[in-house]
Amino acid sequence: MDMVMLIGVGLLTGATTVLFGFGGGFVAVPVVVWVDAALGADAMRVATATSALVMVVNAGFATAVTPRRVLVALRGSGRLLILLAAGAWAGALATRVAPAGLARWAFVAYVALTIADVLLRPGFLRPRTRVTEVSGALRPLPALLGAPVGAVAAFLGVGGSVMTVPAMRRAGHTMPMATALANPLTLAIALPAAAVSLGGATGPAVDAPAHLVGLIDLPAASALLIGALPVIAVLRRRPPRIPDRAYAWSYIGLLAVVTGAMLVPV
Repeated sequence: MDMVMLIGVGLLTGATTVLFGFGGGFVAVPVVVWVDAALGADAMRVATATSALVMVVNAGFATAVTPRRVLVALRGSGRLLILLAAGAWAGALATRVAPAGLARWAFVAYVALTIADVLLRPGFLRPRTRVTEVSGALRPLPALLGAPVGAVAAFLGVGGSVMTVPAMRRAGHTMPMATALANPLTLAIALPAAAVSLGGATGPAVDAPAHLVGLIDLPAASALLIGALPVIAVLRRRPPRIPDRAYAWSYIGLLAVVTGAMLVPV
């Protein structure tokens, strides 16, 4: 896949960052696996590391351009953010020493279980209650869950929004609010994961080809970000008006597409 194609995929990661709070990780992981298929089983390690860097920039930019009246809903979540970061650091280290094929199949299982959860458990497609969007009463997750959520998200190269968005939906938030709040939580996970990935190799990591910095495919990450950042800027300024239930279904649909992409042999 050439750079032009990666930039095109970057446009999609920008849209998913704003619309779904993914930070681009769910899209970036399967794409980088395909791009670096020549690395064999180690392509998944490179994909999760590259995804972390993409999410740092995408989620950080999306958070920076989110109105403060929205971000105030995370007031009092400092302990959660710290534990998310600590778990992400551990999860990123685990990626480097775990069997190479484990992360790929864990990624598929994680997303498939999430799809089943949001379809079968009430509250995601049609929240039972509505909260005041700027009340600050919501906690996206109990703080004690921060470490395991961060560890799983960093190990798989995703931002954790697949857990936080459904939780916020069940607490009564609209999709735009839930996905906007997912970006700062994604940033807390992606920063330590990217830092670990940029460091020296540990365990059975890949031999470093010229295009890798640590475990990060820097040309692929750069191309994805070139496509993503303008889309984030535009969609944050002029968000599309999508009916809430259709918005929730599109979230599920994207998860299904990504699961299918990861099942395609490379």
